[in-house]
Amino acid sequence: MKICMASDHGGFELKNIILKYLQSKGYNILDLGTDSIDSVDYPDFAIKAVKSILNKECSRGIIMCGTGIGISISANRFPGIRAALCWDSLTAKLSRQHNNSNILAMGGRLIGVELAKEIVDVWLNTEFDGGRHEGRINKIDELAKKYWVKYMEGEHESL
Repeated sequence: MKICMASDHGGFELKNIILKYLQSKGYNILDLGTDSIDSVDYPDFAIKAVKSILNKECSRGIIMCGTGIGISISANRFPGIRAALCWDSLTAKLSRQHNNSNILAMGGRLIGVELAKEIVDVWLNTEFDGGRHEGRINKIDELAKKYWVKYMEGEHESL
């Protein structure tokens, strides 16, 4: 499994720790930046992960900003992306089982290293349950595509 990782400056340090942790476990990691603690904009790095997933360059992604909120909101703007902001192993597990999340978001300033490792391990090792959840996932993508097209065509007043 190839995993992309991206962060802004607020997630930079935790991203690098988790990147090395996953490499030590044999995962193939694509580091999409940022490369320092210098201030950058999280949407610029969310889109890098999104493109990597949608272009099938990577099968899953891990993204971080200071809280995980901004970068997950940015990633979730795109049909086919299910970025889950997780703060413990249960949210990580359920985001995979019920929502088939393909991007894990965490807050680099809010999550400790050991907890982050636990979250990542659970998230990577939990399978999607499918079943009744599959229809809901498909509905999310159908609605996103439908309303995105309407919005782009200037029909957003009728949404």
